[in-house]
Amino acid sequence: MSNAKRAGLARKNLDKRLGFLRDTNLASPKGGWIRAIRDALAMSSRQLANRLGVSQSRITPLERAEAHGSATLKTLREAAEALDCTLVYAFVPNKPLDQIVEDRARSKAHDQIGTVSHGMLLENQSMTKVQMQEELERMTRDILAEPISHLWDDE
Repeated sequence: MSNAKRAGLARKNLDKRLGFLRDTNLASPKGGWIRAIRDALAMSSRQLANRLGVSQSRITPLERAEAHGSATLKTLREAAEALDCTLVYAFVPNKPLDQIVEDRARSKAHDQIGTVSHGMLLENQSMTKVQMQEELERMTRDILAEPISHLWDDE
């Protein structure tokens, strides 16, 4: 199987696994998940500290670090286990991965057309909007026919 087909299948599989999360509101509570779960369980900071095997004075900084996004994954995983929870870690694409690839190809095609159309304008040979759109779509398809790893090169 070619790398392009393998990458395409990987995109489709990841979209299947992660797509439902895109539409889910997983914003963390204002004080963070540790504090929210601990409060919901009516667990004191001392009790959580005992379960984590740390001093009680470490809980407030831990909760603050989590709320500010500076806690490590290891620490979050340990806190989740102490709260009888599972830490879920994922990158959730903002749109389907195939759409990200297509948008990037279209952006590169647009940049290329901009350069070409400027030269044509200087030579009094400008294209109509319809011709520009058709050329954009053609160039996008051409770019997508190449190995997509080149999409991410800066030019």
